[in-house]
Amino acid sequence: MSEPRRVRLRVEDAVAHVELARPEARNAVDLPMCLQLRAGFEEIDADDGVRVVLLGADGPAFCAGADLKERAGKDDPWVRRRRVASFAAYAAIEACRRPVVALVHGAVVGSGGEITLAADFALAAEGTTFRFPEPHRGTVGATQRLQRAIGRRRAKELLFTGRPVDAAEAAELGIVSRVVPADELADAGAETARAIAQAPPLAMALTKRAVDLGAETDLDRGIRIEMSAIEQCLADGGWRERFGKETGK
Repeated sequence: MSEPRRVRLRVEDAVAHVELARPEARNAVDLPMCLQLRAGFEEIDADDGVRVVLLGADGPAFCAGADLKERAGKDDPWVRRRRVASFAAYAAIEACRRPVVALVHGAVVGSGGEITLAADFALAAEGTTFRFPEPHRGTVGATQRLQRAIGRRRAKELLFTGRPVDAAEAAELGIVSRVVPADELADAGAETARAIAQAPPLAMALTKRAVDLGAETDLDRGIRIEMSAIEQCLADGGWRERFGKETGK
């Protein structure tokens, strides 16, 4: 018996559309969703025709967090395996060579925040709320990506209190890059995808890699990472065609 479809994937005009597709459960993350997210992003990463990924969700909520009902009756080893599967899914989103833009709306709770933060950046609909309630649910989560996005002290405050954060504050903190009217979220995502897709794919992939690797080291090593990326662009030669288009020569 095949697993129920939790994640939809389609590619149109070089844009991969990934959609969390469990609206009846407010897109709560369960094991099948973890496995399908990982497989979907690995498929995207292997498709050279994809330039950018839009990651959204069906239904009134982006993601209500982990599916707590799934754990009923499970033993500790199962719970550990389930958490490893979720980490692997988030890592596949983050490791994708293509830029990943999350389009979030409604409630974004726990694991939904992890998915959002694993993307390169996020656009939020007005009315979106974030909450990281893991300690209050008797578990641990969101301790790493959240602090890297908003700082350690702010991350502690949100994790320790579990208080909701509205879209405007999420933008101020850096959880999302921009807030748009709810009925304009899809159009804003499409416009963003078009802008990204216009760039040469190698330059975009190398830019993403240089930013990510540079964040893990000091400025001197970061400059060396960027210089290595520049050398790859020069060796490819595609920049000459782009330069000609930009200058009209």
